[in-house]
Amino acid sequence: MDFGLSEEQLAFAQAARDFAQGELLPHAAQWDSEGIWPKKAFSEAGKLGFCSLYASDEIGGLNLSRLDATLVFEEMATVDPSTTAFLSIHNMVTWMVGQWGTPEVKSAWGTGLATGEKLGSYCLTEPDAGSDAGSLTTRAALIDGHYKINGAKAFISGAGDTDLLLVMARTGSEGADGISAFVVPADSPGITYGRKEEKMGWNSQSTRPIMFENVSIPAAYRLGAEGDGFRFAMSGLNGGRINIAACSVGAAQGALDAAQNYMMERRQFKRRLAEFQALQFKLADMATHLVASRQMVRLAAWKLDTGSPDASTYCAMAKRFATDMCFQICLDAQQLHGGYGYLKDYPLERLVRDTRVHQILEGTNEIMRVIIARHLLDKGVDLL
Repeated sequence: MDFGLSEEQLAFAQAARDFAQGELLPHAAQWDSEGIWPKKAFSEAGKLGFCSLYASDEIGGLNLSRLDATLVFEEMATVDPSTTAFLSIHNMVTWMVGQWGTPEVKSAWGTGLATGEKLGSYCLTEPDAGSDAGSLTTRAALIDGHYKINGAKAFISGAGDTDLLLVMARTGSEGADGISAFVVPADSPGITYGRKEEKMGWNSQSTRPIMFENVSIPAAYRLGAEGDGFRFAMSGLNGGRINIAACSVGAAQGALDAAQNYMMERRQFKRRLAEFQALQFKLADMATHLVASRQMVRLAAWKLDTGSPDASTYCAMAKRFATDMCFQICLDAQQLHGGYGYLKDYPLERLVRDTRVHQILEGTNEIMRVIIARHLLDKGVDLL
């Protein structure tokens, strides 16, 4: 069993680290405070292949493994979890287009998404269908070779700023089997964007509701067959859960680094904070939980890469564990900074705000527990 990374993987991680330090770190605080959509940064990421990490090379993607992708997202998230998280969502959209798009869709959108020239939003959640995604009510009806889409989506990252919407809509009966997936140009007539949500974190990416009123798209803009949408959505979310867990690991690494540096510099009672054993123990626990989270994320990514039948369970476990543990690491690092950790002059308060939502999105951590328990009780899971 080899836990080491290859030279190629280390090179990708270093490229992501350099990008984060050069393109994200100097601007992350401003993007957060002013709610700026960092379009130029996304474009620069695209030039490095970071907008299509595991997408098919058929559309210009790098066709990397999910494990490779976690290394990139982790490095970026050490300084800016918000911008990194949107890049992870865009990667999911790009992968789905490359995986299930028709030749017409791939020709029209593939290259633009892969290079970051075009950006995509993932549209599953609805005002009354969050954790219960199979109950969504947005409908798509096939009329004269075109689908007419009507309904509403909520909490859509990038909505109003992206170029393409990957929309889950009902084409059949109630339940998961009646859902299909569609590629919808974001400027299509009949689409209305709601107000930009004011959020606790993730302020460098817009979040808006979307309304669809008789939005017409060609039948060729459906992904796969009718009824495949929920399966596609869940496949996307398996990777999305790993991606967001990797973002949590990266943020926790940034928080741990900041806490370690602060403890070496800050003095109280004529001693450095690093000399107090209680704080040493806290730092040791933070490091241990970080390493455990990182290894669980990489194990889940490996399971997904190898097509393991229990990959969904491991993705759920990794997402639950890493987002919980790493949010706590950010909180602990903030606590170690004392009053300074509460100031925007330091990165800790932003890391705390940006990682809080990771326990909610891509399926809440309560839903992750449902998935894990269901597999354990119904099928059993070999944990070796």
